[in-house]
Amino acid sequence: MRVLVVNAGSSSLKLRLVGADDELLGSSDLEPGDDVEAALAGLGEAEASGHRVVHGGARFVDPVVIDDAVVAALEELTALAPLHQPPALAAIAAVRRAAPQLPAVACFDTAFHAGLPDAAATYALPRSWRARWPLRRYGFHGLSHAWAARRAAERLGGARRIVICHLGAGASLAAVLDGRSVDTTMGFTPLAGLVMATRPGDVDPGLLMWLLEQTDLTQAEVAAALVHESGLQGLAGTTDMRDVLAAAAAGEPAAVLALDVYLHRLRAGIAAMAAALGDLDALVFTGRVGERAHEVRSRAAAGLGFLGVGLDDAANAAAAGDADIGAPGARVRALVVESREDLEIARAVRAALGT
Repeated sequence: MRVLVVNAGSSSLKLRLVGADDELLGSSDLEPGDDVEAALAGLGEAEASGHRVVHGGARFVDPVVIDDAVVAALEELTALAPLHQPPALAAIAAVRRAAPQLPAVACFDTAFHAGLPDAAATYALPRSWRARWPLRRYGFHGLSHAWAARRAAERLGGARRIVICHLGAGASLAAVLDGRSVDTTMGFTPLAGLVMATRPGDVDPGLLMWLLEQTDLTQAEVAAALVHESGLQGLAGTTDMRDVLAAAAAGEPAAVLALDVYLHRLRAGIAAMAAALGDLDALVFTGRVGERAHEVRSRAAAGLGFLGVGLDDAANAAAAGDADIGAPGARVRALVVESREDLEIARAVRAALGT
């Protein structure tokens, strides 16, 4: 089955046509205002479409064929992922208009984490709240984590306990045991966990309460700052890790601090994921930063020697695509895995449609 993979970001739309043997038959990256129908016509004929949707809530724990009821349910989840859900819904609508005959499947970033153990998924909140509302750790980047875990297992054979580092504009970790997610850093929304491009990661909720109670900031202003003005943007004034690394190398104090905070959270998170697994067999980097920023990988690994992590400097610096970057003799294997959410989605579409 030829699958049109639709991956909507906050400000871009990536279209990929994946063939029956997972070969890439066509691709198009669109910006806001571009003609979706023209781009679809230029890709070639698809037999189904698969849409990345960030938040599936408690209801959607597997890929689902899209109909009007599914679209309505996804719209209700917008408040949980305000940066991502609207573009995904807009892309679904655009493709349905352009190709109404095409079966469409929604594939969820939350689905990979739907089976988290209760200890990892449960917030220590009042029982009455948890009974009334679906308050739990959902986790995100599941399509990327699932692909990276599968590729790592293929390359490493017997590796059972793997920590996946998805590092990009959004960033999260996953602890994967025998192919299953058993812990992750993102939570009820994609705001939690690591420092990201514009999101802060973990913040004391008391700090946010203080801002709302003791300052003239409104709830809307605080929410906007958490989504658009925090993370690397808030610390260094840029969302681009390449710029942060260059400025830090030049000794610019804000960039030095931004990189130190980023790496501190990353190392601590990796150690926490390893603790959830009981040990560590492999450490995997994926995502735009994870794949391309060798200095981030090396500096993160430099603080994880106590876990058995060590990188080969030359292999790390030269890594392109899927690559083994571990130091010879290191107890824990280290890999870079190219993010291929398109192939993960294509496989999910075929499974959902029974092909």
